[in-house]
Amino acid sequence: MFPALRYSVAMKRQCPICKKPTDSEADRDFPFCSERCRLLDLGNWSSERYVISSPAFDESILEGLEREIAEETDQ
Repeated sequence: MFPALRYSVAMKRQCPICKKPTDSEADRDFPFCSERCRLLDLGNWSSERYVISSPAFDESILEGLEREIAEETDQ
């Protein structure tokens, strides 16, 4: 389905789903051991089983920028 990605350095890890050993040079679905595990991971993301625990950015910075822009447009 997808072309094999080549990494500059061979990597050996454990599949994040089933913990089976994986190899970046041998496993087409690396870091997963198989297409099945890759699709299970995708399903976990789409069903919102995985969440990012903290915001990607500090919302107070955004609020400060919005205030600065509002002040500049008022002048």
